[in-house]
Amino acid sequence: MSSLNASQSPQGQPRKPRVAVVFGGRSSEHGISVVTAGAVLAAIDRDAYDVLPIGITADGRWALTADDPARMAITDRAVPSVDQIAESTEGDVVLSVAPGNREVVYSEPGSVPKALGDVDVVFPVLHGPYGEDGTLQGLLELSGLPYVGAGVLASAVGQDKEYMKRVFTSFGLPVGPYLVIRPREWEQDESGARRRIVDFASEHGWPLFVKPARGGSSVGISKVDGFEGLDEALDEARRHDPKVLVESLLRGREIECGVLEFEDGPRASLPAEIPPVTAHDFYDFEAKYIDSASGLVPAPLTDEQTAEVRRLAVAAFEAVSCEGLVRADFFLTEDGAFVINEINTMPGFTPISMFPRMWQESGVGYAELVDLLIKAALRRSTGLR
Repeated sequence: MSSLNASQSPQGQPRKPRVAVVFGGRSSEHGISVVTAGAVLAAIDRDAYDVLPIGITADGRWALTADDPARMAITDRAVPSVDQIAESTEGDVVLSVAPGNREVVYSEPGSVPKALGDVDVVFPVLHGPYGEDGTLQGLLELSGLPYVGAGVLASAVGQDKEYMKRVFTSFGLPVGPYLVIRPREWEQDESGARRRIVDFASEHGWPLFVKPARGGSSVGISKVDGFEGLDEALDEARRHDPKVLVESLLRGREIECGVLEFEDGPRASLPAEIPPVTAHDFYDFEAKYIDSASGLVPAPLTDEQTAEVRRLAVAAFEAVSCEGLVRADFFLTEDGAFVINEINTMPGFTPISMFPRMWQESGVGYAELVDLLIKAALRRSTGLR
C-alpha cells in the first residue's frame, strides 16, 4: 500500500482531504466511543473526504478497523468494542510525532511496515480519560495534525469536573454545591474524608451524587440517599477514578444546550430538556444509551429562559477556551435560576445523542454538523493560538 502525496492523487489531481476517525480508547466509555464513531463514519460525505478509521483497543493498541458502521451499533443491549472490528489482533497504527510528517504507518510483527498515506485532519471521538482529556490532543499537537474539538487545556479542564467548576466560578457562572475527595486525602485519612462528606450532607441534605471526577456518560455515578449507601458509592466511583466528586441534589429541570463553532464564532443551539426517567433512579448510563431515554427538543421554556441558557452555554464555551463543539448541561432550579452542572467537550454522537438532536432542531442536520466540525478543524492551526 503506497503513500499518497499530501496534495495530489496518483493521477496528479487534487485529492480529497483525508479524515482519520479515532475512537475506542482505554476509558470505561470505550463502547460508547465506538458507537459514536459508527454514526460519524456513516455521516461523513465520502464525495468530499477520504476516511481512515483507527480504533484504540481497551489496552491501548492503535488498530486499523473495518469501515463498517453497522457493526458499531449497540446490539442486544451490548455496546461494541474495537477488538470486534479490528482487522488484526497484532497490527499497530503509528502516527509520526514529527511536525510536518502526516503519514500514517501500519506494522505487523514479521512484516515490512506499510505506509497508509497522509492524514489531513483527525476526528477524535473518544470519551473520557486517555482521549477526551487532552492526552490525545497533546499527541496531535506534537504531530502538527489539525483535529476536531477542544485543545489540550480545554479538554483537560472539560474532563476534570473539579477544575471545570473552579473555572466556571472564576468567570461568574453559577455552579451548585460540591465537594472533592482527592486520592491522597482518601489514602491518608479515609475516615476523615467520610466525615467531610457527612458534614456536606448535613449542610446541603441527602441525597448526594457520588461520581468519578474525571468520567462521563454517567459511568460510575451513584445516587446516595443516606450514610448506609455511601461506602458502596465511593467504591464504585473510585473504581473509575481515584478522585471523587460529591454533589448535592439540585431540585429542578435538567436542561442541555449545544454550542458549535462557526466561522464567525460559537453559537448555541435550541436547548433540550431531559424529563424525569421513571424506569431509572436518575439519568444514568442505561437510561442514556441502552433504554434510549429521550429528551424534549426544543425544551418547553419561555423565550427569556431559552435566550438565557443559550447565553450561558456560549459563556461556558468561552470560559474554558473551547473549540469546535460543547454540550453544556444545566439545572433550571425551582426558583427559576440556571445552574451549570458540566460541559462535555466531545459529547456523544450516537443516533440518540442530544447534541446532534439539538442541532437538528436548530437547522443543522447530522451530516452538515459533521462537515462543519471537520471544516472548522481544517481552518485551525496547531500550536499556540
